[in-house]
Amino acid sequence: MTIDFQNTNFKADHKLLTFIEQKLEKLDHFYDKIIQAVVYLKVEKADDKDNKVLEIKLNVPSQSLFVSHKDKTFEAATDIAVEALKSQLVKYKDSLKSRSANN
Repeated sequence: MTIDFQNTNFKADHKLLTFIEQKLEKLDHFYDKIIQAVVYLKVEKADDKDNKVLEIKLNVPSQSLFVSHKDKTFEAATDIAVEALKSQLVKYKDSLKSRSANN
């Protein structure tokens, strides 16, 4: 899986990017045919405490999975977003199994 990052309104440090990469690489345990992950990091209004927005688009064969989460830190947003992607991957795998069982 390749991982691409896009930042808006700030410059992400290496430590944050490494943290997100490590979390995303764990998704390979749930589905090993992930093609690409595109991570969008944004900082919205500075006066709002939950102003860190993390969006992840996961490209898998014939489909894209997407999750977005807003939190106080990018690390917290990453944890929640990756959990959501895990459940989406499980559903995606189940749909593939049911399609192949019907053929």
